[in-house]
Amino acid sequence: MGEPQGSMRILVTGGSGLVGRAIQKVVADGARLPGEDWVFVSSKDADLTDAAQTRALFEKIRPTHVIHLAAMVGGLFRNIKYNLDFWRKNVHINDNVLHSAFEVGARKVVSCLSTCIFPDKTTYPIDETMIHNGPPHSSNFGYSYAKRMIDVQNRAYFQQHGCTFTAVIPTNVFGPHDNFNIEDGHVLPGLIHKVHLAKSECPPPSTLSQVTRPMGSLGLSWEEGMVAGTAPSDASPLPESAGSGSALMVWGTGKPRRQFIYSLVRARGCSAVPQSDLARLFIWVLREYNEVEPIILSGTQFDTSKSDGQFKKTASNGKLRAYLPDFRFTPFKQAVKETCTWFTDNYEQARK
Repeated sequence: MGEPQGSMRILVTGGSGLVGRAIQKVVADGARLPGEDWVFVSSKDADLTDAAQTRALFEKIRPTHVIHLAAMVGGLFRNIKYNLDFWRKNVHINDNVLHSAFEVGARKVVSCLSTCIFPDKTTYPIDETMIHNGPPHSSNFGYSYAKRMIDVQNRAYFQQHGCTFTAVIPTNVFGPHDNFNIEDGHVLPGLIHKVHLAKSECPPPSTLSQVTRPMGSLGLSWEEGMVAGTAPSDASPLPESAGSGSALMVWGTGKPRRQFIYSLVRARGCSAVPQSDLARLFIWVLREYNEVEPIILSGTQFDTSKSDGQFKKTASNGKLRAYLPDFRFTPFKQAVKETCTWFTDNYEQARK
């Protein structure tokens, strides 16, 4: 049985971010149930690192349910440079949100973790029981430990107060409204931006690389070029609009492996509600998943060509499949193509 469907006031922190916007769109386009009141907030509404501001926000909204997405986030190189900042800010945010939710009597909190919380040295595929089996990768240990502590707090709130505080662990999320900053963003949006600049023949001088390949020599399309390290033998030539082949500079060796999950996709078939891989799963967890132990949200696996970091973080979706055996994820190529289209169509407004 899922969560009783009475009056629900759902607060979503980090509501202006990648996942928050995906959930907001799905809810606005028909996923809202009778009796649900959704409130999306961002850093403009309160500084969640400040306990007093966080408590005031929760007192004002009085949520019965919380989806906690707010965090200080960044790509590999930003994490390496600011591990202490990632630890301190995220610990403050998480503690303030969870304790404020407890104090106002929220019935359920679903927080967002990351597969980077898992041990660096481990066996694969990783699953929900392995979170605390060893230290995370050294490149982002500050962020990783701060996210791990949410699981510790969830268990402690349940043990001491009986709170249904839980968490999801998505693999690498991408999609519209992502952060496409080349220096600070994650692998896929960063590569999308690099390919866009290479195609436009105006790469910024700061994008130095360990691996440099001319776009023309890859023989790849706009969508394929930013996820492939070498050209397939049957690759079709670039379209005429690709220009004369400016250098596409890709960080790293291209050997690491990553899993990805799409945040949002347009409506499919006859459905009036946009199908969103991650947003749909978040809403399902909010309504139906009542374990305190976290659950991995894992979709497609794909090789990337970004800076190496941890070699791979292959996560099992066995627990998710036990609950939702028929859930269908968006095909990876389709998801990448739609994200590329969104980025080019919204280049001036996109976060970069």
